[in-house]
Amino acid sequence: MAIGIVSDDELNNEIDSLTKTVKIVEKPHKGRASDGTSVNVPDSLRKIIGETSVIEGRQEALGLAELFNISPSSVSAYANGSTSTKSYQEPSKSILTHINRSRERAIKKAHKTLNTALDEITPNKLEDVKARELAGIAKDMSAIIKNLEPEVPTVDEGAKGPQFVIFAPQFVKEERFDTITVDE
Repeated sequence: MAIGIVSDDELNNEIDSLTKTVKIVEKPHKGRASDGTSVNVPDSLRKIIGETSVIEGRQEALGLAELFNISPSSVSAYANGSTSTKSYQEPSKSILTHINRSRERAIKKAHKTLNTALDEITPNKLEDVKARELAGIAKDMSAIIKNLEPEVPTVDEGAKGPQFVIFAPQFVKEERFDTITVDE
């Protein structure tokens, strides 16, 4: 049979005339292989989904993950810097570094916009209506910075910090000591 466009009947006749059997290979199932060796989601995609979740919000990251049939629980793990929900407490350094760099870029950009908006608020503009708009921009930029910056850990009572040990010696009455009379 020549190579080219053929009708369905010609194709079926050719398939029937083959002596070899046609083997149909099915697509592998979703999920990891039974031996646990396969990695389904590339690291670069994990980084992008994690970055999207942190910068643009969880809903955007869920939309992106849905395009690749990635579960919402995996999106949470990627936003944390982990490679899966199983390794949630042990984030991947490469994913976490990528997310933190993206976060720092967004914070830096918001800082610049905030400073520009604050610089534009002058005494003359305070008399105009536009000062409210500039103040709104400044407020929005500060909210963005607050949302993107990592939380500062608060001092917990059980947290390790400077510890002071104060020794208070016991008071002893004089009557407990032996006395010696000395003549001079």
